[in-house]
Amino acid sequence: MNKIIVISGLIFMLPVLLYGQAERKYIRQGNKQYKEEVYDESEILYRKALEKEQQSYSGEFNLGDALYKQEKFEDAARSFNKLAENQNDPVKLGELYHNMGNSLLKTNKLEASIEAYKQALRNNPADNETRHNLAYAQQLLQQQQEQQDQQQDQQDQDQDKQNQDQDQQNQDQDQQNQDQDQQNQDQDQQNQDQQNQDQQQQQPQISKEDAQRMLQALQQDEQELQEKLKKQKAQTKKVKVLKDW
Repeated sequence: MNKIIVISGLIFMLPVLLYGQAERKYIRQGNKQYKEEVYDESEILYRKALEKEQQSYSGEFNLGDALYKQEKFEDAARSFNKLAENQNDPVKLGELYHNMGNSLLKTNKLEASIEAYKQALRNNPADNETRHNLAYAQQLLQQQQEQQDQQQDQQDQDQDKQNQDQDQQNQDQDQQNQDQDQQNQDQDQQNQDQQNQDQQQQQPQISKEDAQRMLQALQQDEQELQEKLKKQKAQTKKVKVLKDW
C-alpha cells in the first residue's frame, strides 16, 4: 500500500513563515480530502501547497499518492522519482521506491517495478511489504515471459503450418498446370483428328454400283486391249527371205 505523510503539530516548532503556513494548510486540507477518498480534491490542494513551496517533500509525496489513487500511475511514478533523485535519507528513499514500484507495477512495467522494489529494500531491508510486492512482481514477470514463449511457439507452429499449406498449394498448382498441358495436348490431337476426318469427308465419294461399273469398264478395256494385241501379232508373221544365188 502507498503511504502519505501527515503533517503533525510538531512542525510548528520550526520557524513559521507566511508561505510555510500556507503550504502546511494546503497539505492538511489535502490530507483530509485524501482520507475521505476525495482524491481529485486532495490533488488540487497538494498542488497548491507546491505552488507555495516547490521543494515541499510532503506536498510532492502526497501528490504522488493522490495521483496513484486516481489511477494516474505514470504521473505518480514521476512524482516519486523526482523526490528520490534529491533524497539521501534511507527511510524516505525506501518509501519513495516502494511507492514508485507500486505505480510502475500498475502500468505493467514489471522489470522497472522490480528494480524499484529492490532499491527500496536496499535502503530499508526490513520492509516486508516491499519484499512481498517484489516477489509478486517477479512472479508476474515470469508468467508474462512464459506466456510470451508460448505465444512465440504458437506463432512458429502457425508459420510452419502456413509454409506447409503454401507448399501444398504450389504442388497442387504444378499438378493443375501439368493436367492443363495434357488437356491442351489432347485437344490438339482431337483437332488434328477432326481436320483429317474433315479432309476425308471432303473427298468425292462413289457408290457401290458406280464402283462396280468402273471395275467392269476397266476389265472391258483390258480385254479389248488384249484382243487388239492378238490381232497385231497375227498380222505380223515372219516372212522367209530367199537367198540370192
